[in-house]
Amino acid sequence: MTSTRQEVVRDYIYLLLGSLFVASAFSLFLAPNQLASGGVSGLSIVLNDLFGISPGLFQLLANIVLLAIGWMILGMGFGVKSLVGSIFLPVVILVYERFDVPAATMNPMLAAIFGGAGVGIGLGLIFKARASTGGMDLIAQILHRFTKLPLHLCIALLDGTIVISAAIIFSLEIGLYALVALFITIKMIDIVQLGITNDKLAYIISDQREALVKEIFQTLDRGATEIEAAGAFTRTRKPMLMVVVRQGEITTLKEIVKHIDPHAFLVVSEAHEVLGLGFSDDKRYRNVP
Repeated sequence: MTSTRQEVVRDYIYLLLGSLFVASAFSLFLAPNQLASGGVSGLSIVLNDLFGISPGLFQLLANIVLLAIGWMILGMGFGVKSLVGSIFLPVVILVYERFDVPAATMNPMLAAIFGGAGVGIGLGLIFKARASTGGMDLIAQILHRFTKLPLHLCIALLDGTIVISAAIIFSLEIGLYALVALFITIKMIDIVQLGITNDKLAYIISDQREALVKEIFQTLDRGATEIEAAGAFTRTRKPMLMVVVRQGEITTLKEIVKHIDPHAFLVVSEAHEVLGLGFSDDKRYRNVP
């Protein structure tokens, strides 16, 4: 798929802004409080305490070396964006070090919360740009290639090793705060990539589906999709309705279902991101019966 110039510009904006978020969260929150929450950045905090190595310089050199090793072993075409991210992020950290910018807080809990959130927002933007910043992801892929372990397990093992190292070198308490930061980072990545919405996804199985569709359209101004379903035990085939509504509409939807078919089977779950007609686009219904 060929990217348009607008998409390329957008990706680079996401990449640079995301790298700035990660570098700022690291320099202002995580590093001053010794919160090594995984990755090359976490390793740089440990090495800085042990040997006095500059975190920014270590990350820059490590990313360049890992990119070279990854290219030789995995034969990847990393692309310009990943190369830019791998260099730009540690350069920003070096700028923070050069001007000796003070920590935003020395409270480890606040540092874990805001540092983890900042890193998560930044990584989410970088992933939206379809890029990376090198680091442990490449080591995890190499480990996956030679051990055949699942990739997510390789990443967890590497990050876990760094967090445990921080707990041993600094203190158990610092290691626990690092885990808090890592957890928040993972959650924030999901939020940035999936979005924050209050939309609900409802599945309805009923013998009165035509009446339900008509009432849902007339009352809520929402459409519905029929999905062919079959009972696992009886093998009876019966269409299932899929309806997406706003949070404020879910009570009305439940009342509609209860009124038309009290015996209907209804399941409601979160819809993390909804795109398309009626949600991200304006409704333009025409000739709807």
